Amino acid sequence: MGNVTITNHPLIQHKLTLLRDKNTGSKEFRALVGEIAMLMCYEATRDLPLKEVEIETPVSVAKTRVISGKKLAFVPILRAGLGMMDGVLALVPSARVGHIGLYRDPETLQPVEYYCKLPTDIQEREVIVLDPMLATGGSAIDAITQIKKRGPKTIKFMGIIAAPEGLDALCKAHPDVDIFCAALDEKLNDHGYILPGLGDAGDRIFGTK
Repeated sequence: MGNVTITNHPLIQHKLTLLRDKNTGSKEFRALVGEIAMLMCYEATRDLPLKEVEIETPVSVAKTRVISGKKLAFVPILRAGLGMMDGVLALVPSARVGHIGLYRDPETLQPVEYYCKLPTDIQEREVIVLDPMLATGGSAIDAITQIKKRGPKTIKFMGIIAAPEGLDALCKAHPDVDIFCAALDEKLNDHGYILPGLGDAGDRIFGTK
């Protein structure tokens, strides 16, 4: 089973409390999502491979290390995943960005991919899939299934809040994917919302209902 990390850093937990508050408006909500994503990305990239290089400092020559290979690709799941992009790109500005869009057929409830655009060299990259909410796990499972067909080096999932049902489903469907979240909440309600959660992340990010 993939490694699951629930981040308990005080800064993340403080910002998460503000994020949950129903009185937090869209502008502040967007900023908080980006800040939490940046802090979580620090943890999710801890095992990136390094190589040694030699540089000249103003006073000497130094042997030091840089990230090895083609580095990262971030793939937000549309649309809420877009809210995490500014934060992760601020931390890793050289990363490539893909996008994947899925919706559920209202009659069959099966996932339908309506958009998938990934970096052409994704086979050489470590992919981090972004979605603030891991509720049933359906969107994350489907998105990762599609991305795997393109053969990336590795895939990680980075969310903010997870429900036990979604976390369990994602671990079972993709046991090779490491998962990073800021909180594991109580459960899903009858409408598929995470409790206590924060409501609809996409609506709160973009100010829609």
